[in-house]
Amino acid sequence: MLEVLLTDIDGTLVDSNALHAEAWRHFGIQVGMDEAWRQIGKGGDQVIPVFVPEADRERLEKPLKEFRKQLFHRDYMHRMVAFSQARELLLRARESGLEIVLATSSDKEDLPAYGKLVGMDDLIDEASSSADAKASKPEADIFAAALRKIDMRPEQAIALGDTPWDAQAAGKLGIRVVGLTCGGWKADDLRDAGCVEVWQDPADLLFHFDESALRRSL
Repeated sequence: MLEVLLTDIDGTLVDSNALHAEAWRHFGIQVGMDEAWRQIGKGGDQVIPVFVPEADRERLEKPLKEFRKQLFHRDYMHRMVAFSQARELLLRARESGLEIVLATSSDKEDLPAYGKLVGMDDLIDEASSSADAKASKPEADIFAAALRKIDMRPEQAIALGDTPWDAQAAGKLGIRVVGLTCGGWKADDLRDAGCVEVWQDPADLLFHFDESALRRSL
């Protein structure tokens, strides 16, 4: 029986992927916006090796992460908005009997800001973030940590995300994933990565909740 929804935040509940991609381009690294965007959903530990030569990685990784965090908080975080009906979707999931756990590559210290933005603090039972994982998505660490925190098995969970990295990470544990295209990926990309179904955004999924995998499995 389905008992818990493991949900991503960036690009799933909050319209932030373009802002994250833009922030990653401020390091003098020659990378296009599309290239940066396709890495969003991973943590910095997974993004930096894509764009920084191995010879420079040890020297640059820590200052890049620190500078990028400062830059994002200063110039981008205030520009984020929640997707329409993101809170209402979580409320509907709770009313259907699901626990809700955040499973995000975001920094733990950013979770209060996201909670306020979506208005979801009263709906969240637990949260796993980059602080709980040795490696971020598409590795399975964050989802595994989420399950441990609520003492549940993969077959009791379903995940909600907006990138192939969400689908791949959850899929490694056998967790089914519902995808949303509001993060910028095409529906076919999400299905190819393993999503069992794909909707446009939280409002679309809420409208179709009773025919979705979130409801059918109850």
